[in-house]
Amino acid sequence: MSPYLIDDTDYRILQLLIEDSTLSHKDIGAEVHLTGQAVGARIRRMRELEIIEGYTIRWNPLRIGQNMHAFITVFLSTNAAHLPFQNFAKNHSSVAELYRISGEGCYWMRVRTVNQEALAAFLDELLGYGNYRVNLDMGQIK
Repeated sequence: MSPYLIDDTDYRILQLLIEDSTLSHKDIGAEVHLTGQAVGARIRRMRELEIIEGYTIRWNPLRIGQNMHAFITVFLSTNAAHLPFQNFAKNHSSVAELYRISGEGCYWMRVRTVNQEALAAFLDELLGYGNYRVNLDMGQIK
């Protein structure tokens, strides 16, 4: 059995969906030389294999007032703080992403807030778990 779960056609379908998840099966089929029905079957199989985990959209947070974009490295004060911190981060609406990391720090998170005051309030809450280092977004390159 091949170590890869998908073939070149599946990979091309996946790339097309990554570029634009609103493409119809028929439109994808025209690109990969399959019927829309065959494309649908391949997409279902990739979902069953958990290669495709879901669909998302690209959005502009500035258009809805989320003007502060911060990258925060978190340094927890104790080992006992991990689970409470994870629960805090998972449930806080300002936290867009959270990763446990190696190297400097314990966690890395992406945070979006409406303004500097909201970011400061978030950071005040964060102090209950440990220290942090903040880097602010100055403009996206890619």
